[in-house]
Amino acid sequence: MDLPRGMKDFEAAEHVNIEHIRSHFKQLSNLYGFSFMDPSPIELLSVLETKSGPAIRDEIYYFTDKGEREVALRFDFTVGLTRYAASQKSMRLPAKISSFGGVFRYDEPQKGRYRYFHQWDIEVYGKPGIESEAEIIEFTSRLFDSLLLKDITIDINHRNLVESYINKTFDSQDPTLVADILRVIDKIQKKSKQDILNEFNNRYDTDKLEKILEFSQIKGSIKEVEEKIDAANLVSWDYLKELFTSLENRGVSNVRINFGIVRGLDYYSGTVFEVFDKNSTLGALAGGGRYDSLTKAFGREDIGATGVAGGVERIILTMQEQKIISDRLQARVSVLYINGEMQKVAMSIASLLRLANIPTNIDLAGKPLKKQMDQSADSRFCIIVAPKELEEGKVVLRDMKSGLESKIEIETITDDPASVINLEKP
Repeated sequence: MDLPRGMKDFEAAEHVNIEHIRSHFKQLSNLYGFSFMDPSPIELLSVLETKSGPAIRDEIYYFTDKGEREVALRFDFTVGLTRYAASQKSMRLPAKISSFGGVFRYDEPQKGRYRYFHQWDIEVYGKPGIESEAEIIEFTSRLFDSLLLKDITIDINHRNLVESYINKTFDSQDPTLVADILRVIDKIQKKSKQDILNEFNNRYDTDKLEKILEFSQIKGSIKEVEEKIDAANLVSWDYLKELFTSLENRGVSNVRINFGIVRGLDYYSGTVFEVFDKNSTLGALAGGGRYDSLTKAFGREDIGATGVAGGVERIILTMQEQKIISDRLQARVSVLYINGEMQKVAMSIASLLRLANIPTNIDLAGKPLKKQMDQSADSRFCIIVAPKELEEGKVVLRDMKSGLESKIEIETITDDPASVINLEKP
């Protein structure tokens, strides 16, 4: 029996990695004052279409339920959280909300993303302003820092700036043209320049397309961008400069301007950004921006919204590429026994360790010691109960990282297990 295409089972090792990221995310969410919630996994199809239009049906799981209602599985957290925020008329603003969990998308499976995968998400609802966006970007930078990821860059842009440049280049105010050219820019990260020109030159002037593509390649610090283009006349350039000043004040330095970042979704209405590992080809690890038009679509003209979401599985792949190994992922003890007579003592020790909140494994089937040892390869420590040592009131403690062994008193484990099994040691 096979799973549907694009689905997978999350085995123990991967689940531990997901929980590792969840733990860092929730701790940071609390530090930054975000209230954690889990929006419904099922929404009315009409609610999801509020965000992305009827075309979203091609990219999501939707069906008719037993009540003849058209419903769909959530494809991100932004819709559910915004629906919730828009319905809370008495909610104190600004409201800061975070979520973490699984989402469903019916798109082509790719490395780092299946049709069911995990996301983290934070949103700020309230009066639009630079500091809300700076808060979101600062949080994002700190989260990747806490996961010990290196060479992370946050590329920032402004949709109004790009749209005005498109209108000026094509001498047009046609929203359909703007939407098309935004798609052109969005594709430049995934396709070659020539492929894009071949795809669009039958609709638009090639020279103008090339000018747009050259513009989308401009990136760097504020100073570097101003050396490449007369940025003073660009719409929202001063806004971006103020945002960078706020980020500098907050100690966030891994940011740069990138005119090629537009975020393909139509509801973005201001600042947009994406997060990359400079040495990886996996693509964006997170992305977000301002989307005041979405709160308006849910009937709230009085509040704006800005947020960011990240792909958990893709972050895990990046951590593996960077060979980041956390001791917390191996924080486990295995209790082994030489024979059946030793099993009862071993079981008692395992129970004592668990009562002390120390994650502990023990074989339940009476397997030979060699097989027990094989099964405990991922543990941080092993405690071995053997007849000779037991006669002395001792057990063997093996450090699985160094291979070193020592004998310890059973009474020591009984009195203070954590003092013997220090899972935080390097």
